[in-house]
Amino acid sequence: MRAPARRAASAVAVLALLLTGCSAGGDDGRDADGTIRLRFQSLAWQKESVDANKHLVKEWNAAHPDVQVDYVQGSWDSVHDQLLTSFEGGEAPDVIHDASDDLADFAYGGYLADLRPLLPDRLKADIPEQSWRTTTFGEGIHGVPFLQEPRVLIANTELLKASGARIPTPEHPWSWEEFRQVTDELTGKGRYGVAWPLKEPVSVTLNLGLSGGGQLFHRDDDGKAVLRFEQGDGVVTGTIRDQVNTDGSAARGALGMGGSDALPGFFGGKYAMLPLGFSYRQQIIQQAPKGFDWTVLPMPAGAGGAVQGVSPQTLSVAEESPHKKEAVAFIDFLLRPPNMVRLARGDWMLPTGTEALADPSLRGSEHGWAVGTALAQGLRPAPAQSVRGYPEWKDKVATPALQEYYSGAIDTDELRKRLVDDGNRVLARYQR
Repeated sequence: MRAPARRAASAVAVLALLLTGCSAGGDDGRDADGTIRLRFQSLAWQKESVDANKHLVKEWNAAHPDVQVDYVQGSWDSVHDQLLTSFEGGEAPDVIHDASDDLADFAYGGYLADLRPLLPDRLKADIPEQSWRTTTFGEGIHGVPFLQEPRVLIANTELLKASGARIPTPEHPWSWEEFRQVTDELTGKGRYGVAWPLKEPVSVTLNLGLSGGGQLFHRDDDGKAVLRFEQGDGVVTGTIRDQVNTDGSAARGALGMGGSDALPGFFGGKYAMLPLGFSYRQQIIQQAPKGFDWTVLPMPAGAGGAVQGVSPQTLSVAEESPHKKEAVAFIDFLLRPPNMVRLARGDWMLPTGTEALADPSLRGSEHGWAVGTALAQGLRPAPAQSVRGYPEWKDKVATPALQEYYSGAIDTDELRKRLVDDGNRVLARYQR
């Protein structure tokens, strides 16, 4: 799952990364004295996360004088275009931090190494099969999934208690119907029961749609991806649309916001609840007014159960890297259970590794950690995980269609037509 974009994309940053790539080592990735030099491009952006990554690189370098790692800072805002440029220019980093939903075109294009013959047994066994599926393209494994982020409800504790609503738990979440009722009851003068920050609506819609029994992306008898909008796909989309346009319990103005944009209204009592990624807890801790009481709740569940899709953060190795074995050894070091815990806490996310996930520091009640770890068993690969052409469908078809649907500008039939009919034409071009 990709971290929220919080810094403007910068051509200067991309150029700097490429120049860094050009200056590191010789053609065989060795210094003049024979030292192997690997470049690790990290997308960590929060201070805690950057510090954790840099400290781990420093620890590796101290223990491995013959294989040195250079830390290269990347940006979530520009990573896809930057990587494509570096791949085509023959200057890709050896170890690549990205998100699983960004890997398909790189994997199928031959830019990422198949890690199957290189992965140590410990690492393969520690990460569940459902997580490995997010980085499996064709027959190959093209990344190691290591951090994942469920979506949760962040609620104003005082308003929630005053409403008298049942408090949901991971074992007994609200249904989508009950959630709609609760948000209606929480709505009052100058206050909405919920705000949906849907500036980027596609991944939220697809991932939460699994709980309603939706899938949207399917495979035909030939294994090709096809789009179908079925009954389950209308549960989450219909709930959001009705909250905004029928009940008035969801703030229309929040639809164009990012998660960070909605926090001031939440702190000010304008919104009683916000559906946000798990990592937003850090921002809330940093920005909430003194005395503000908030709680973490599970997202609602429907016919599909208490599940949701995720696109984990990943570590891959460039196919052109002359030192794949050493690159995978570095990844294995980064993802040893204690180190994976450090990375998870730095990003305020959940580790994929079962041993790290069991760490007591990730299971306390403070700041909602226990709720998050309880949700881990219901995390599934995002529906469009391995679909070629997904980025184009998302940007050109799904994003504008969903934005218009949630605002009330188009109805369900038109949404279905655009997502499916227009979408299948896009996918067909990638699957000839």
